[in-house]
Amino acid sequence: MSEKILITGITGMVGSHLLDYLIKETDAEIHGMIRWRSSLENLSHNLDLINSGKRVFLHYADLKDSNSLNELIKNVVPDKIFHLAAQSYPQTSFNIMDDTLDTNIQGTSRLLNSIKTFSPDALVHVCSSSEVFGRVPKDKVPIDENCSFHPASPYAISKTGSDLISRFYFEAYKLKTFTTRMFTHTGPRRGDVFAESSFAKQIAMIEEELIEPIVKVGNLDSLRTVADVRDAVRAYHMLLEVNPVPGEVYNIGGTYTCKVEDILKYLISKSTKKIEYSVEKKRLRPIDADLQIPNCNKFINHTGWKPEISFEKTMDDLLEYWRNKIINQKQKFLSR
Repeated sequence: MSEKILITGITGMVGSHLLDYLIKETDAEIHGMIRWRSSLENLSHNLDLINSGKRVFLHYADLKDSNSLNELIKNVVPDKIFHLAAQSYPQTSFNIMDDTLDTNIQGTSRLLNSIKTFSPDALVHVCSSSEVFGRVPKDKVPIDENCSFHPASPYAISKTGSDLISRFYFEAYKLKTFTTRMFTHTGPRRGDVFAESSFAKQIAMIEEELIEPIVKVGNLDSLRTVADVRDAVRAYHMLLEVNPVPGEVYNIGGTYTCKVEDILKYLISKSTKKIEYSVEKKRLRPIDADLQIPNCNKFINHTGWKPEISFEKTMDDLLEYWRNKIINQKQKFLSR
């Protein structure tokens, strides 16, 4: 019998790419947790397989509802769980702090408690974030796993909580948890609330003459090490495949480091339009995590994983994703 894998947050960028990877690279039975209002857009290319009822199955549940989580874990009894579901937008978290903290901290606790009760032998990947490190002193860069936490947003605080809860369930209940702190990762299907995806979307809209040729931006001085989402999901799969050690925590990230401004300028350079940019106050965070450069040696040495997709391909594919999406939306509007 093939193993059963559960992905929470399967409709997000990372979850949908992880589904693609697992379909292609494994013979696992794959289960995805969705909410009643979840958009299935990122899964649209797999809907035939999902609707066939043969290998991929979707289940309604919510991190804010213990009963639905209990029913999900009890009915599926997964062998492996990738916990990716979260309120994942740092900028948005300043406006919906209570929801962010409840979803990401209490939600992770509710999920792990359900796993402890109904599938205690499962391998559980808890997806934390490099944002837990927040404002890092220069002498601590590149950031390793022992760097202290200094979260710079409600989102980062919430991920600090889920990070610690993961360790707690391992130490207190011997649940087989594995925690990752993934640094900036992007690519096709990235939400437009994130800087580089917002840039790409605006450029695509400019090319279709839907907005004026000025990209609205926030803080362009922050340093980021960029990875491709497709490399990220490959790393997540290896986390639970290559000599998994419960209770461990790993930094994972790319090797291409640049300022956010460099990302913007690269994307603009891929357009034939003359495009300028200007800072929009509402896009600035009250505090920013500005030195997000990882030391990933622990994970690389343990698994042999390394990034394979170049920064240029990641950005090209992200821009092409938004071009196709904007063109399709424009055509649907004009055909009404």
